[in-house]
Amino acid sequence: MTANAHPAEVTILRELLAARNGYVSGAKLARLLGISRVAVWMHMGKLRRQGFAFEAVRSRGYRLHHIPAEPHPALILAHLHGRGRPARLLCLATVDSTNAEAERQLAAGCPLPCVIFAREQTLGRGRLGRRWHSAPNGSLYVSFAFRPHLEPAHMQDFTLWMGLNLCDLVANFCNLTPGIKWPNDLLIEGRKAGGMLTEARVDADQIRDIVFGLGLNVNVAPSDLPRDLQRTATSLAHATGRSFDLNRFAAALVGRILTSYHQFIDGSYTDKFARLWKRYDILRGQRVSLTQGQHTISGIAAGIDAEGSLILRLDNGRTDRFRSGEVSLAKNQPPGAEPE
Repeated sequence: MTANAHPAEVTILRELLAARNGYVSGAKLARLLGISRVAVWMHMGKLRRQGFAFEAVRSRGYRLHHIPAEPHPALILAHLHGRGRPARLLCLATVDSTNAEAERQLAAGCPLPCVIFAREQTLGRGRLGRRWHSAPNGSLYVSFAFRPHLEPAHMQDFTLWMGLNLCDLVANFCNLTPGIKWPNDLLIEGRKAGGMLTEARVDADQIRDIVFGLGLNVNVAPSDLPRDLQRTATSLAHATGRSFDLNRFAAALVGRILTSYHQFIDGSYTDKFARLWKRYDILRGQRVSLTQGQHTISGIAAGIDAEGSLILRLDNGRTDRFRSGEVSLAKNQPPGAEPE
């Protein structure tokens, strides 16, 4: 487990990243940190043991030669320079579930917000008690722990708001056109690239804490997924034809989710929510089937209401709202088809 990074190591990486392929002198690093050059060398030795490689040239300094492929807290925080940071950041090799680890951190009284990344999950959680495939293959598995101190009724469209921001981040970072399938799936060209799960604990009439988790296929090849997912899943790399720096993307994700959380808490998100939903909703105007337990209802998706419920125009002409359920598009109707 790699926990919160030492501030000196974050600064060293930030300066080396800023220099791109150039060199940063040991004297400059020592001056910035207020420590000796020997202490700088010791911090860099610690980073070497964690998978970093540096090139050192006399009279020129150090150059960053290699970085770990998996999420690393010092590297994520270095990329986050100038943006909001979590109070605690953990990067784990393997965990049962990042949501479960977030719950353990909350129970232990960790400083908040807390963010947990994992390279692999052995018991990843999906909606409706499903397992989430979480092999160590270039995906991001991450959970955010918060204590919002809000009434439960105020959290009804929380997952949708976070999902919209994830869509917007992917669109801007990757130059893609993703969409959100109510209530918690991110799709690209009709294939699932990510999913979200929000879990909350409630005391009386107030939410005690909330965990927002997501899994996103970043660099994974569809051929590396289980056979039953290969026709329905995709990744950012597969959709664009190029791979992405996981740590740089992770930093952008952390910054966006933390900002979105604060906008949600202070209520300033509502206007933006409407704009983003109009942009990324892939169901509106399409025939869908919604399953609740043993019952399936068909109709035309007509957006969502103020509480995040899905609105369906039923075949009998009636309009109804649904707070939960599993949605599927009608066969032979790809996401993005023209509304009826």
